[in-house]
Amino acid sequence: MMNYLRQTIVLAAALFLTCLSCKSTLAAEPAGAPEPYGPTPSERQLKWHDMEFYGFLHFTTNTFTDKEWGYGDESPDVFNPTDFDAEQIVGVAKSAGMKGLILTCKHHDGFCLWPSKYTEHSVRNSTWQDGQGDVVRAISDACKAQGIAFGVYLSPWDRNHAAYGKPEYVEYYRNQLEELLTEYGPVFEFWLDGANGGDGYYGGARETRKIDRSTYYDWDNTIDIVRRLQPEAMIFSDAGPDVRWIGNERGIAGDPCWATYTPHANEGEKKPAPGTTKSREGTTGHADGELWLPGEADVSIRPGWFYHASQDDQVRSPDNLMDLYFVSVGRGASLLLNLPPDRRGQIHENDQASLTEFRKRLDALFDTNLAEQGTLTASNTRGESQDFAAQNLVDGNRDTYWATDDNASEASFTVEFPSAVRLNVVDLREYLPLGQRVRSWAIDRWDDGSWQEFAKGESIGSRRLWRGDDIETTKVRVRLSGPICPAISEFGLYREAKNDAGSE
Repeated sequence: MMNYLRQTIVLAAALFLTCLSCKSTLAAEPAGAPEPYGPTPSERQLKWHDMEFYGFLHFTTNTFTDKEWGYGDESPDVFNPTDFDAEQIVGVAKSAGMKGLILTCKHHDGFCLWPSKYTEHSVRNSTWQDGQGDVVRAISDACKAQGIAFGVYLSPWDRNHAAYGKPEYVEYYRNQLEELLTEYGPVFEFWLDGANGGDGYYGGARETRKIDRSTYYDWDNTIDIVRRLQPEAMIFSDAGPDVRWIGNERGIAGDPCWATYTPHANEGEKKPAPGTTKSREGTTGHADGELWLPGEADVSIRPGWFYHASQDDQVRSPDNLMDLYFVSVGRGASLLLNLPPDRRGQIHENDQASLTEFRKRLDALFDTNLAEQGTLTASNTRGESQDFAAQNLVDGNRDTYWATDDNASEASFTVEFPSAVRLNVVDLREYLPLGQRVRSWAIDRWDDGSWQEFAKGESIGSRRLWRGDDIETTKVRVRLSGPICPAISEFGLYREAKNDAGSE
């Protein structure tokens, strides 16, 4: 009997150790990544999200006629910059931290900044550089030389062309589109304006022409040309398909601003298209949008889009540019800031000075991430795996992230410091390949033995910046909630030096 008991005990012990071994083996296996949620960005959209800040160049006959919209009857000789310098223009943009420039290759007046073989209304018939000039070539080459991206704006409307409103104009437009997309190197963004149809010169007809904006351009096939010739190019319009208009020209994204969006056509329109969508919905996007269609916030550094000498003293200040950055990039959109070359063909000194100071302040703000100095802990870590640990939040790598188990859709992480720190900016980013997962967020500070909330909101997406008064604390906690577990790639705490009277 004793032998039987001994054998039973030995067998039970062996089974117990085997089970422990199995559990240990299972625990050691890496946790799988969360499943993507909702619409997710394409590879070209992910690259675009990384740019965040880039520039517009509005430059054409309007620069010399002191207009915003040319009528289309301007002589090509009107365009005559006295000291055009593409290197200076691109250099100013790059020094400001812009990652690319979009050139208005043809605005509504129809004048082409390149010697298009399909029209006489271009630089080829200007006295500038004896008709041998090519602004598109010069800017695209300068962008390439200085390591920033190049984009094109080709207005669908043409107040000069005699055939506008007829089928043959669409062929003309596509021919010019093919010139720009095949002869000037890689294009990071193709910008479609929603202004289509109205009064114009139209080859001497001087009349008003209206078109069906949802069908006239056969947008599906026109967009296919861009996809075929420049597959990496983002296509912008109030209807997308890659990036949407933010719904205003003030550079301000909505709060919240979702990267997901469903374009809806205006009343009476057949379908969403450039100029036919309910563009105000683009300001905030839709939390349950059907498409990954993030916002682009466009604004000019001056009151006008083209250069006017009368506005030399109305250039946006560095303070204003900082404010715009927080309400565009800081809400998950990109910031497209217009820099209009002057009649020399350069960026004016006042614009350059404001941009230089703005860049200096922005660099100083994000120079030191205070969160890297603390100890990070989380309420939950996916599979208890280091692959998804809270430390990934401060490793400077957007390809790593903190995530929780699937059942932990409400979660938090905390950073604790050995001594009190002062901060007034909080920076959060989601891991975008898994979609926009966080619906709401709140941030607390440790104050006199308890947590005190000091910020809250909806939507994170590509980036969410909170900016407020100085806070001094030893601990900061971020609380997140959504329909599915969060995946946060970066977290930062910063202190912005104040420039108002009485501040440091």
